[in-house]
Formats: sequence, C-alpha cells, structure tokens
Amino acid sequence: MGSTKFGNFNEFCRDTTLPICNLLSPTGDQSGGTWDGCELRGIALPGDQHLGNLGSIIICGIAIAVSVLLLLRSERKRAAVGRREMQAFLLGYILISICEIFSVGDFPLDSRVRLAFSAIHVSAIAATTWILFLNGIVGYQLMDDGTPFSLGLLVGSSLLFLIGVGYIALDTGFTFTGYWELSQGGLNRHIALYVLYLLLPLLWIVLYFVLETVLVLRVLGETRPMMFLIAAAVTFAAGQVFNFVVSPYICNGTSHAIDGALFQTLFTLVSVVLVWLFWSSITEDDWPMDPANPYP
Repeated sequence: MGSTKFGNFNEFCRDTTLPICNLLSPTGDQSGGTWDGCELRGIALPGDQHLGNLGSIIICGIAIAVSVLLLLRSERKRAAVGRREMQAFLLGYILISICEIFSVGDFPLDSRVRLAFSAIHVSAIAATTWILFLNGIVGYQLMDDGTPFSLGLLVGSSLLFLIGVGYIALDTGFTFTGYWELSQGGLNRHIALYVLYLLLPLLWIVLYFVLETVLVLRVLGETRPMMFLIAAAVTFAAGQVFNFVVSPYICNGTSHAIDGALFQTLFTLVSVVLVWLFWSSITEDDWPMDPANPYP
C-alpha cells in the first residue's frame, strides 16, 4: 500500500482547507505543513496576523442559527417518525459548524486550541454521518423510534465514533503517544483517519440516500419527496467538488482570498436543510385527531 495514494493527505492539504490538516501539521496550523500550495491570506490584522476563511465563518454562524430553527420546528412534529433521531443529526451538525469556525476559519489562535477544535471537528463528522445513516434505517420501523432503547443505541454508537475518532485525532495532533507522529511528515499518511474521516462518512451518506430512495419509492410509493433528496445529494456533491477539485483554482484566482472550503460550507448547509425538508415531507406533523376526543 506504500506505493499508492491511499491514506495520504498531503495533496488534499495542498489544495484545500481541511480540519485534519491542522492535526498533520508540525505547527498545529495548516500553513505550517510540509505541503506546498495556495496559502490563504484573508484579511490582514495587526501584528503580522491574518483572518482567513471569513466567508466560511459567517456561513457556519448562519448554519448554527438555521439548525436551531429546524430543531424547534422538529419539536412541533410530535407524530413524526424519527423526530428525535433527526434532532440528533441536527445537533451533530451544530457541533460540526461550531468546530469549523475555529478549525477551518483561520483565526490567530493558540495552536493547542486549534488542534482541539480540529480533532473534535473530525470526530463530529464521523459521528454525525453515522447518525444520518441511522436516520435512514429508522424509517423502516425495525424498532419503535424515539424509545429509550432506540435512542440509547443511537446515542451510544455515535458516542463511540465521537470518542474513538476523537482520541485518534487528538493523539495525532498532540502526539501523546507518538504512535501517529510519522503522519506529520512525508506524504502525511494516516490510514486510520483516512478511513474514519473520509471513507466511512461517505459510505454512511451513500447508504442513507439508497435506504431513503427505496423507502420512498418502494414502501411509500411516493415520488415528490425525491426532489428534496436528489437536490440534497447534488448540492452535497457540488460542495465536495468545490472543496477537493476546484479549490486551488479559486484560491489562485482570488489572490489567496478564498478557496473551495467556503463553497463546501455553503453547499453542506443547503444539503442539510434539504435533508430536513425531505424528512418533513414524508412525516406527519401531528397525530390524527379523534373526533370523539378532540382534546386528549
């Protein structure tokens, strides 16, 4: 496997802004990594410092506000299947957005603070995409949703991802044990985080799309909700293209002002809203009223 690109992050960190790049940098900051690329300069601050990715920071703030609104709207849908599970997904997305402000957003922070937020960011992505996958299973009603047992499984398994991936990420950035220290040089090879941060989250998202497509078309016999689901998939994919493919061209074309991370943050927000609208479109707002007992 040493002759392949599997597990290598150096090209990703060269071309775009990712939270994991802070963990793989010897200085705890992506700009101090061993890769060469278009370094964001952003807005100049006193003391030869700068504020980069301001657009991503602003969009993350909007994402937090929108997610809180969707959480409250979800609470009103008392009879909706998977209401608590969808709220758990939104809480995970809020955690991602908070961490992104300090990991992708280029503040003049102490490197240890940036490393901590970056590690939580990476683990939150792993846990939140797992929760999304579980949301895809909930619709099949294999067990009663919203019960202590089902919520315990969701919370317990997602915490395993959050804590497990978080530990690996923290150990990588802070080199507690030195086990991952080699990932901070050369090709920045880190097989564990390559799988847990890149591949598995993508797998959970694809499986969610497949599960919900089968549920809507084969089980519910509907087609209109698919507009939201397909739009969510397209916008999410567009964000990844901007972040992983187009980003260096944006950075160089704007004289190091912005890169693809801005568009990835924006399109991810849009896709999360569309996922919520999809879920809302296939659920009931409330239980049907009993004419004999309209005020239970």
